[in-house]
Amino acid sequence: MADTPPPKESGAPFATRIDPTKEPLTKEQLHFIKHVQYQQWKKNTQKLSRRNVITGLAVGAVVLGIYGYTFYSVSQERTMDELDEEARLARMRGPKTGAN
Repeated sequence: MADTPPPKESGAPFATRIDPTKEPLTKEQLHFIKHVQYQQWKKNTQKLSRRNVITGLAVGAVVLGIYGYTFYSVSQERTMDELDEEARLARMRGPKTGAN
């Protein structure tokens, strides 16, 4: 591995940095830059879209859970009210003693 010579630098203009403030850009370069930016935006949008769907489903599940629990609690309260009413009626119908 130490015997291998370092790679020679290519004279090709592949991936050369361009400073747009110093050098004017050609139409091809501008088109390429816009195309690459569009591809990056498209990739990031897909990731965000997946995250947004997952987050939306999680929030929706929490909301439905709270909603369901609220209905369950209210139905329990009605059941307790019915039991209280039955107990009150049973006391009224019961035998009259001096303790009542």
